[in-house]
Amino acid sequence: MRANKPANTRPEIRVRKVLHALGYRFRVHLKDLPGKPDIVLPKHNLVIFVHGCFWHQHPDCYLASKPRTRQQFWAEKFEKNRLRDKRNQLALEELGWRVEVIWECETFEEGCSGSMIPDTNVGGKIATISEVSDDQKTTFLYS
Repeated sequence: MRANKPANTRPEIRVRKVLHALGYRFRVHLKDLPGKPDIVLPKHNLVIFVHGCFWHQHPDCYLASKPRTRQQFWAEKFEKNRLRDKRNQLALEELGWRVEVIWECETFEEGCSGSMIPDTNVGGKIATISEVSDDQKTTFLYS
């Protein structure tokens, strides 16, 4: 599994490009926060994790398949990932951060959950990838 990068993945870069195009400025992978969030918007007190559907086992997602070999190993690994995610989320919330999760499949043009980008205000959503103009979409969705 050496080829799987922990940072700067395609889904993460897609989300960063959309946020930047919408005028948001952010930090990435802050080591002093629990879980090294993928995207941090300090001005809005918001952290965003961009989770891979396979590694974090997105419920009811076609990308969250389970390997047929070494099933016990994978079940334990996925459970540890879920527990770590929950622990990091709770730690961040205790520090006063709002935590949002964007799934890999939501970064595709036709994602399984609407391709949402979290709102910087409390609740709601700010834009979907499909709401961004076609010219912008071509530029940052497929690059």
